[in-house]
Amino acid sequence: MIGGKTANEIFDSVRLHVQSGELQPGDTLPPVRELAVSLAINRNTVAAAYKRLVTSGLAQSLGRNGTVIAAPNFRPAREGNAPQTRLLDISGGNPAPARLPDVRRYFTAIDATPRLYGDAAVDARLGVWAENWMADDHPAGGEINLASGAVDAVERLLSAQLLPGDSVAVEDPCFLSSINMLRYAGFSPAPVAVDHEGMQVDALEAALLNGARAAIVTPRAHNPTGCSLSAARAAALREVLARYPQVMVIVDDHFALLSAADYHSVIPDTTRRWALVRSMSKALGPDMRMALIACDTVTSAHLRLRLNPGSQWVSHLLQDLVFACLTDDRIRERLDDNRRFYASQQRKMAAALHARGVSHVLPGDGLNLWLSLTGPSQPLAFQLAQAGWLVREGEPFGIRTPAHGLRLSLSTLNDDDIARLADDIQYALQQHNQE
Repeated sequence: MIGGKTANEIFDSVRLHVQSGELQPGDTLPPVRELAVSLAINRNTVAAAYKRLVTSGLAQSLGRNGTVIAAPNFRPAREGNAPQTRLLDISGGNPAPARLPDVRRYFTAIDATPRLYGDAAVDARLGVWAENWMADDHPAGGEINLASGAVDAVERLLSAQLLPGDSVAVEDPCFLSSINMLRYAGFSPAPVAVDHEGMQVDALEAALLNGARAAIVTPRAHNPTGCSLSAARAAALREVLARYPQVMVIVDDHFALLSAADYHSVIPDTTRRWALVRSMSKALGPDMRMALIACDTVTSAHLRLRLNPGSQWVSHLLQDLVFACLTDDRIRERLDDNRRFYASQQRKMAAALHARGVSHVLPGDGLNLWLSLTGPSQPLAFQLAQAGWLVREGEPFGIRTPAHGLRLSLSTLNDDDIARLADDIQYALQQHNQE
């Protein structure tokens, strides 16, 4: 059925069969070797065609399970609350609104002098502040750049070094926005399992052996599970990555300003291309969307080509506001208080569940607590909706297989809410286990 002698001809042939309906979502394409034999061509030609199919979104690579026709995804899972719901919404992954700074008080810190095309992309004061904050947490010789949030930063970094279709090692389960970004940008996510200490060492090694060109590691407050790297796990991951100096290492330390966990670096000194990303969105608010990027000089040069004024640089008005916030003692005190608050929410929720016999839940770091499940989360989510709660089902966080669990955003809950939620989870689990 599939014809052609060149990669372009094979691509067009498959595309035509998809458009005509002869190939349906989920249909498996012939193995590369088998199709090459039937067409009497080199298997590298077929491999190139399949890579283009994956990059274009027509197909999905399942590794050793082959390549299948992809289903159109018009409504990908997204972060954020559901403002129209009548339920108590703990699904959105948002910080507590009452704990975000009132940035209006800093409007006077905005420089009245217009910044024009040709001006430096990074404000000098903010750059120095970032260098001092991040210098001890990455290899020597880094340079500071900016992006519009952590996901934007990661996409820019990958695009600066990789080609569409390249494999990227990422935690599984993974942040929804990161999953969407990787797929829309044409990269192939290589899932790496996590446990309570973070990314698993053997799984990362397997992804790198299978050709991953980059690795994205969350050192603290992993979304959705809340896990953070232990010192031992970080050292083990660093040892693995040291054997692959050509692999780009991106550390997404998105919760750095609020994290209650220690930072442990995974970037080996021998790694050629690396970046440490720290976001302002959770601490200062999603509308203060900025990420600081410390990276090696070659990667920095690539980023600055895209960050040149006239294309896509971060507004200097926003830079002025962020710098004013970060250097205000009142904000620093508020951040310390918020750090303790979010850590306390995790401990309270886990303790409430433990007291009700749900003992497998561990307090993590970040805005969300992860309740792992052995099967689909939808029945439990429906039961909790009947009790008045809107929760985030875990399955969309999985890379290639569903992540069974519930992600509970705790930032707006008081102690009574936590106790009631624990009661309702206990009841829902009992009902589910009886069915």
